[in-house]
Amino acid sequence: MHRSRIGDHVESFTLDNCYGKSVSLDDFSKAKAIAIVFLGTECPLAKLYGPRLTAIQEQYADRGVQIIGINSNTQDSLTELAAYVHRHEIGFPMLKDPGNRVADALAAERTPEVFLIDHERVVRYHGRIDDQYGVGYSKERDAKPELTIALDALLAGKQIEQPETEAVGCHIGRVKQTVPTGNVTFTKDIAPILNDKCVNCHRKGEIAPFTLTSYEDVLGWEDTILEVIADNRMPPWYADPAHGKFANDARLSARQRQLISTWVDNGMPEGDPNDLPAAPQFAEGWQIQQPDQVITMRDKPFSVPAEGVLDYQRFVVDPQWQEDQYIVSSEARPDKRDVVHHILVYVIPPGKSRRDLRQTLAGYAPGSPPLQLEDGIAIEVKAGSKLLFEMHYTPNGTATEDLSCVGFRFAKKADVRKRLGGRLAANTKFEIPAGAANHTVKATYVARQDENLLSMSPHMHLRGKSFRYDVRFPDGREDTLLNVPNYDFNWQLKYILDEPLTLPKGTQIECTAVFDNSEYNLTNPDPSQPVRWGDQSFEEMMIGFMDTVPVKDEF
Repeated sequence: MHRSRIGDHVESFTLDNCYGKSVSLDDFSKAKAIAIVFLGTECPLAKLYGPRLTAIQEQYADRGVQIIGINSNTQDSLTELAAYVHRHEIGFPMLKDPGNRVADALAAERTPEVFLIDHERVVRYHGRIDDQYGVGYSKERDAKPELTIALDALLAGKQIEQPETEAVGCHIGRVKQTVPTGNVTFTKDIAPILNDKCVNCHRKGEIAPFTLTSYEDVLGWEDTILEVIADNRMPPWYADPAHGKFANDARLSARQRQLISTWVDNGMPEGDPNDLPAAPQFAEGWQIQQPDQVITMRDKPFSVPAEGVLDYQRFVVDPQWQEDQYIVSSEARPDKRDVVHHILVYVIPPGKSRRDLRQTLAGYAPGSPPLQLEDGIAIEVKAGSKLLFEMHYTPNGTATEDLSCVGFRFAKKADVRKRLGGRLAANTKFEIPAGAANHTVKATYVARQDENLLSMSPHMHLRGKSFRYDVRFPDGREDTLLNVPNYDFNWQLKYILDEPLTLPKGTQIECTAVFDNSEYNLTNPDPSQPVRWGDQSFEEMMIGFMDTVPVKDEF
């Protein structure tokens, strides 16, 4: 239990701003209130809250309020700090805290973290800015503006009703006091783990908030890395290991976890440069062979705002397919990878106005491979079909424009033996009562032919809590194929079986979804309302997607 900071006196300090000019707390002696906010240049929450703090500074400047930003991260250089100020148009002083001296004096732990002090430099409020953004989620309903509520009370001479809240975000990257020792080193033991499990997303230009491609990149992030590993937030993988084996299992092994923990405890020795493995190579262009056709999501880019919560964006495109197409590989390519969280490309059948949920032609999520079918397997799409791009954007503190696309390679019908089938167990008739914390919805798929199951993809929206696939074979055998006990809407994962599972005709796959429509679900847009099926994220869906191919040749 951390000691309360309320009532602490903050001693004066002098630090350089990002341009090398000294700034002292004494410079603001006439301020009625000062919000000292610890920020990092790469922390996703610090990116989102930078512009919001500027807005608060502008709103309260004429009332004698001053915001001071402090960067105590050992991994953030002055150049990176200046870039952060410029990119996010920061409208208050941003100071560099070498050796995290000020952070230590205030016992600050996170970015962002606020210490609101009065004219006497006494801490009157400590915690977060508001409760809209948390680790791994954005609240759809209105945020509670805790910092401005505290400011209003302080300026009015009133008691602050909630003087302490929990600051969430990245750990401040402190200078380590431990002398590096031991045989577990970055070059020999840690770099191979990061290359295998993390660098696909944690590299320049990708959606992950910071890079992990070198020893210097990792320094300062060690406490955050240990936390996300311990919480099983990273690498993103939500399947219960008790059920099923999957080709794309992203989890760290017990040995990998122990190596990382030991390395941090030992002071993070770099090791022999000769032990450093070759850096993984990533395709700069298409991962599939050069596509036969490339289709953009629309004629002009979509504007992604700097912050806020964006619902799915959907764009319909006519690919001008005058004859049936047989797709053997597809790749959805984000234009701006740092804001595109995932892409799904569906088929709208000829003469229809809505997508066919069973026909997903391409998908993108950070770290996911493109679709590449072999051995005469293809996806059949009827002539005259249109495409629906479903785009999930994650604002990162900087307004940008995105024009993502999809590429396809086709086969001749004569070269196709089997069609990849999109199957689903879906329930569209449910109603989740207001306030219900554990509401169960079920749906069943029945195999109409002998087929091989290749993958499973659970799909719910913001109230999704857990999802399970259970199989019942015609001979009475039963098993759990996939259990996702902690579903995360932000990660639309496909679970690819290590080996295809044969489903004889008549096999039943029952999907069980549990929804949390209570106030305790922080992502719940409105726990006071019942929820039914709908496309928008404030509505709900219950779909168990599956990919199958027939056991026997079709052509």
